Amino acid sequence: MEPRKTTQFNSSRFYLEKFVREAAESLPSTAIILDAGAGNCPYKPLFSHVQYESADFCQFDSEYGEIDYVCDLTSIPVENNKYDLVICNQVIEHIPEPEATLKELYRVLKPNGQLWLSAPFFYEEHGIPYDFYRYTQFGHKYLFEKIGFEIKKIERLEGYYGTLAYQLETASKSLPANPRFYGGSFSGLIGTSVVLISRPLFKLLSFIFSWLDIKYKNVVSGYCKNYIVVAEKPNI
Repeated sequence: MEPRKTTQFNSSRFYLEKFVREAAESLPSTAIILDAGAGNCPYKPLFSHVQYESADFCQFDSEYGEIDYVCDLTSIPVENNKYDLVICNQVIEHIPEPEATLKELYRVLKPNGQLWLSAPFFYEEHGIPYDFYRYTQFGHKYLFEKIGFEIKKIERLEGYYGTLAYQLETASKSLPANPRFYGGSFSGLIGTSVVLISRPLFKLLSFIFSWLDIKYKNVVSGYCKNYIVVAEKPNI
């Protein structure tokens, strides 16, 4: 499946779809997978060759797909060792008890089964009031290894250009254009003028840096918006 056109100018979405596609392509047709925190099930088409199941607590005011298990992810109503792979994308920041959730995902995975997870490091509050945490690579490592997972990789999802594109897009929408935010009077006029001139420039730069992030991903400087983790349940 080719990347959707809507991902071509948002490098985070581009790389997230690429990440999930790699997970799907790693599976044989006999596999069973769980999309934990599936939402509107955007990645279901990538898993058309396997048995796809979904779980979500369905409490956000948003559209949901066909959810097989409406439940808290700390208590999924399935047997132990069921799934060959679990995907959990942009979900764990919304869970107040992340360790309990990871333990549950560990429980439902088969031995040698893998959890493919992404979570934000630098991102605005969203899904309010269900937004609790941001995760460094070291936080991921600590939680996963504490539970018993073997970490296969922890990487930046996007490069610094993608983070910069996101911040520029945010600035283009969020900088106030009211003089009172810049002290009023003459300074307020100057501040407002700078913002009005800068907004379209920030929008253009955001587009350019997102394109650069897709073409020339820079992971040696700056910081990312999201981390990805691939971890395996050992066959003990």
